Amino acid sequence: MTRPRRARWPARLVLLLILLWIGSVLWFGAILPRQVSDQIRGTDAIVVLTGGGERIGTGLDLLGNGFAKKLFISGANQQTAAPTIRNLRARSDLFDCCVVVGFEATNTAGNAIETAVWMQGEGYLSLRVVTAAYHMPRSILEFERAMPEMEIIPHPVFLVALPLDQWWRSPRAMTLIAGESFKYWMAWVRAGIIGVPAERRPVKANTTPEK
Repeated sequence: MTRPRRARWPARLVLLLILLWIGSVLWFGAILPRQVSDQIRGTDAIVVLTGGGERIGTGLDLLGNGFAKKLFISGANQQTAAPTIRNLRARSDLFDCCVVVGFEATNTAGNAIETAVWMQGEGYLSLRVVTAAYHMPRSILEFERAMPEMEIIPHPVFLVALPLDQWWRSPRAMTLIAGESFKYWMAWVRAGIIGVPAERRPVKANTTPEK
């Protein structure tokens, strides 16, 4: 009788891990922002994390409406962000005076470090973070880790193709949120182990995307 009981433990452990994973995804889906919580306060800067034209457009609108002194676009690359930036340069009054583009970051943690270096160089103490709503929890986690002294205001961008109220009904949304939930927990574990980065690499920033 002992052996059959022992043989059940691996299956029970696997079932427990599956239930924990499902619970973590459901919890993550529940904490995703459904609205912009602060639409009033201004900040020293706005940072846009590249990944969609809607994000950069939102950042430019906020800048044009006087929400910050400058806009920093973090993690630009030639395949995605640079073409979008070139198209939006028609608003040259904003780009020429108040937009800086960073090309070094390749992931969310890199976005936070790249932005922290730029903020430190500018002497800024507050920023509004613009990114997709599903990406916001992990972004805030990384930004607070990289610059705990800063005032950080989240400004989520809501995608029509990704309804958050019933995300579990869409296979695409469910896959995206499950994947983002996993990345969030990995970032949370890393933040707990590593803490605040000891070193911040120099950032390469330019107001003109490379051709």
